[in-house]
Amino acid sequence: EVLRPCGVSIRSRILSVGNVADGSPEEIENEIMKARRDGDSVGGVVECVISGLPAGVGEPVFGKLQQMLAGAMMSIGAVKGFEYGMGFDGVGARGSEVADCFVADGEGRISTVTNNSGGIQGGISNGMDVVMRLAVKPTPTIGREMATVTDCGEPAVIKAGGRHDPCILPRILPVVEAMAAMVILDAMMMKNAIRQL
Repeated sequence: EVLRPCGVSIRSRILSVGNVADGSPEEIENEIMKARRDGDSVGGVVECVISGLPAGVGEPVFGKLQQMLAGAMMSIGAVKGFEYGMGFDGVGARGSEVADCFVADGEGRISTVTNNSGGIQGGISNGMDVVMRLAVKPTPTIGREMATVTDCGEPAVIKAGGRHDPCILPRILPVVEAMAAMVILDAMMMKNAIRQL
């Protein structure tokens, strides 16, 4: 609510779940239900996009925007990985292939032709969409028997009782959006505080 008057919006979606990438809601549900029927669980990838963030939010060293976002996202219990922009897909490319070239339109607005940097350059927003992806692990507590050891170190088998989510991806989306909103609000307030000094 606080960010909406500033023109900032945050949305997230399930990018992949199990073996289904860019699937329809029905395909995603089927993959999750298949894991449930097997007494197992699946993880996947969540994509979060922050739109409308003005250029200049973040710091070049302490308080880098991507560092703040990564810290918040990695504090979510099931998140095991974070990337933004081209992320790991860009490591095999050359700089000339991934550089985001700036252009100006006829009305003086500046943007980039591509968004390989994911809306952040040098720790500071560049005015493009901030795009990040999170690796979310499968729920480790499942309805199958699992090998373990007793408190004396003896081999044992345990089967957890109760209700277990076969996938937490649908439930993690509002958490990701809320964490992103808190980071963006903090970063914008820090920028405004520095201006007033």
